[in-house]
Parts: sequence; structure tokens; C-alpha cells
Amino acid sequence: MTSIGSGAFYECSGLKKVIVKDIEAWYGIKFDGSFSNPLTYAKHIYSDEDTEITNLVIPNSVTSIVDYAFSGCSGLTSVTIPNSVTSIGYCVFEGCSGLTSVTIPNSVTSIGKEAFRYCSGLTSVTIGSGVTSIGLNAFDRVDIPTVISLIENPFTITGKTSLLRTFSQNTFNNATLYVPKGTIDKYKATDGWKDFVFMEEGEGPGGDTPEPPIPEPQKCEKPTISYENGKLTFSCATEGATCQYSITDTDIKAGSGNDVQLGVTYNISVFATKLGYENSETATATLCWIDQQPKTEGITNGIANIPAQAVLIQAVGGAINVQGCDDGERIGVYSINGCQVGTSVSQNGTATINTTLQPGSVSIVKIGQKSVKVMMK
Repeated sequence: MTSIGSGAFYECSGLKKVIVKDIEAWYGIKFDGSFSNPLTYAKHIYSDEDTEITNLVIPNSVTSIVDYAFSGCSGLTSVTIPNSVTSIGYCVFEGCSGLTSVTIPNSVTSIGKEAFRYCSGLTSVTIGSGVTSIGLNAFDRVDIPTVISLIENPFTITGKTSLLRTFSQNTFNNATLYVPKGTIDKYKATDGWKDFVFMEEGEGPGGDTPEPPIPEPQKCEKPTISYENGKLTFSCATEGATCQYSITDTDIKAGSGNDVQLGVTYNISVFATKLGYENSETATATLCWIDQQPKTEGITNGIANIPAQAVLIQAVGGAINVQGCDDGERIGVYSINGCQVGTSVSQNGTATINTTLQPGSVSIVKIGQKSVKVMMK
């Protein structure tokens, strides 16, 4: 999904929830207005059928929050904007009445018009030092008691007498505006900012840090890989996470000649994703087949007959784990230049071989007559 047209969800008042399983994809959708976003009516966003997102943590991969992304989502009670974000679009959080405070990080340079309009629950707003423009009505229809600006050189904003004012009249008249030390005279001389009746130099009523720390989003657990009865299974300990995998087949070949050497080997990589979480580390494995009776191979009625057993090989740290071998099978691990760096015998279908190989190096795992290259992780 890359775009949703104007009015797509107009008058869909029966909507109760919007389920978004890929938050990064959500930030890439182009909404053509508030009625193209189902959150306008649903008010609540979920990562799965039963898990509502109230504390929104925007991934570090996001650089721009698109127009109308969370318009009307009153179910949100907090939002964490990472330092990767440089712009906040139009009406992004308009009507998010559940938000109580917002911190715009120093990385943001522009805040779109009506970005926080009707966010009636806001009690404080911190505007980062990198902001160079704030759109019309960005904080209008909100009575904010505390506004903290970290901007060293204030620029013109629309004042309280304008119909398209940046802040509501009540905010201009009653809020305390905190500005960086040594800049109060600049603010008092700048249109819009000078309309704040109460203005002080300092970092606000609650702290000595110029910008409240932004908690790092949680990271998905690294998934595990297993194989049984012709099926690969990926599992992640992070509840609700989805595994994203890629598999390459070394035997996909094209060419010319009278014979082709087949390896029957798959290289597998998988990582876990979840809305509001960082992607996990990538787990890798190699799946191959060991010939059981090479002399009986053949083709019958156009179907290849190759008795074989599946073996799953995984590198974890400096160790090699092999699953699926016959008990008593001897397994050797060699460096790329042919030196043996470890050996073991399979027991209960599993063998673990500790090596001195460093991450990023290539090992050769030899099982019987089968040799497989494995990247150390």
C-alpha cells in the first residue's frame, strides 16, 4: 500500500480499530486528507487483533512523518519521535486528544500546518532547536500550559490576533514560554513569539536537560530456525512479531554442457519485525541434503529418486550446530584454507563443534562425503 485516495473512508463511523502490522510501511502511505485515513473514525490503532498501541514509538528508520499519518487517533497517549525524523507533515497528529505531552527532537526542521491541532490533552510542548518553520494552526485549538522552545534564533510565527494562529489565544495569554538563556530579548522582538504574555529564560519547570531523553524502542528477539518433515519453522520470542525470511538456492543454474554438479543447498536468513519495535538481528542457517545411498540414485518415470536426509547447519558465535545427522556421524569443520578447526560426533541427531574462527570468516563443514560452506556469525 502506497497511497489512499481522498475520502476513501468518509462516513465510515462504524470503524473501531485499524490493525497495522508493519509500522514502517504505514509511514510510507500517501494520505490525500483526513477522510482517506481510517483512523479518523476508528480512533484506535493496533499492532494485531488484540494489542492496541497507545504509546507510539516511531522507528529510527523513519525520516519524515507523512501528512495525516495519525489524524484523529485519540487512542494514543504518548508518542516518541526519534532523532532520525527531520519533518512532521500536515495534520499528522490532529485530533489526537489523548496525547499529554510532545517533544519535537532537535533533528526536526519543519512542523506542518495543523500538525497538533485539536490535541486537547496536551499540557506541555517542547520544540527542538533545529526547527526553522512551524505551519499555520500547528497548535491551535489547544490550551497548553507550558511551551518550551530550544530555538536559539526565533523566526516569525503567526500571532494570536490571526485567524490562522500558530498557538491558541489561550496558550498565548496563559501559557509560560520557556526560551534558551540569553534569547528572551530576541523572542520579545519576534512577531508571534512576542504575543506570549508570560515568558522566561530556562529549561522549563521540570528539568535541567534541554531536551527530555527519548527512550530507545525495544528490539525484537533474534528468531530461531528449525526444520522437520519438509518444513522450515521460524520462531521469535517477541510476542506478535512476524518473521521476514529470504532463501537462496545454490542449485538454480543455467548454462551449457553435458553434466551439472548439484549441491542441493539452501541458504536461509530471517529477522523478526513488530509494530513499534526495532527489527531483530538476522539469524542464518544452511539447509542441505546428505545422500544416504548414492549408488541407488536414478530417474524413474521422469522423477528423480535420490534417497537423502535433511541437515540444518547454523553458526552461533564461534560454534557450528548441526541437526539431522545419524547418531555416530563424524562431522569436521575446516577453515577456508583446509585446516581442521574442530570435530565432533552426532548424538541424538545433533552435534555442536566449537571453533576458533572469527565472525565473518567462512568455514567448511564436512559431513560424510558432503562439504558445505557456512559463514560464521
